[in-house]
Amino acid sequence: MLQAKREAALQRLRGLGSALVAYSGGVDSALLLALAREALGARAVAFTAVSPAVAPDELEGARSLAQELGVEHVERASGELEDPHYAQNPVDRCYFCKTELYRLAEDEARARGLAAVVAGTNADELLDYRPGLRAAHEHQVVQPLAEAGLSKAEIRQLSREMGLPTWDKPQQPCLSSRIPYGTEVTAERLAQLARSEMALRALGLREFRVRYHGDVARIEVAEGELDQLLRVRDQIARVLKESGFKFVSLDLEPFRSGRLNEAAGLVPLRR
Repeated sequence: MLQAKREAALQRLRGLGSALVAYSGGVDSALLLALAREALGARAVAFTAVSPAVAPDELEGARSLAQELGVEHVERASGELEDPHYAQNPVDRCYFCKTELYRLAEDEARARGLAAVVAGTNADELLDYRPGLRAAHEHQVVQPLAEAGLSKAEIRQLSREMGLPTWDKPQQPCLSSRIPYGTEVTAERLAQLARSEMALRALGLREFRVRYHGDVARIEVAEGELDQLLRVRDQIARVLKESGFKFVSLDLEPFRSGRLNEAAGLVPLRR
């Protein structure tokens, strides 16, 4: 079944003839880029919108993997922060972010004579609250992984079988997702969050979030990493205060993806 889905994604890509891959370096877009390279060769180009909402170490990881895959990698500055609809941080903030991404990608694809923009949406996301999917539809972005029915777990499994280093990479949505809906997204706050999360990764944590609450940083960490966090808690407090927070707190609930949407009542609570 998994190999049949892989072949379906490859066939979809081959049918396009050429493609610009919206690429962040995450689990889904990394697999899509690898498949596009297999299906289209040099007619597959990676495209990354460089944004303050992406931590520098994440961007470096994306660059490194694209080079490892032997794919041409294009970067363009993203201007979503200049859009007041985005900066005000409404519940559909992702729509405005993806609109900017796909606008830039469309322009690049057109300039290069590439047939389509493709994105790494997975089948699970079609069942979640994802306002960015509306932008994908409006810009006629092709979603080969979702069309093939590949779930997140299957993408990880397939990535592992293909030897991609991203197969077990924790999910890393943009840094704006650390700021509660209705609280303004600014370049300064994103930089503060980037410094904070990069520091925690340097201290050995993998699956966590630093949530912005004004002077307070609230850390969510996976249950299996709580002991590691407690071992370095003094260092964590120090580096987060150096990043500009006055207080550092630990959420007693283990980290899980989607809590921001749950708190806003956008998805059902998980029991």
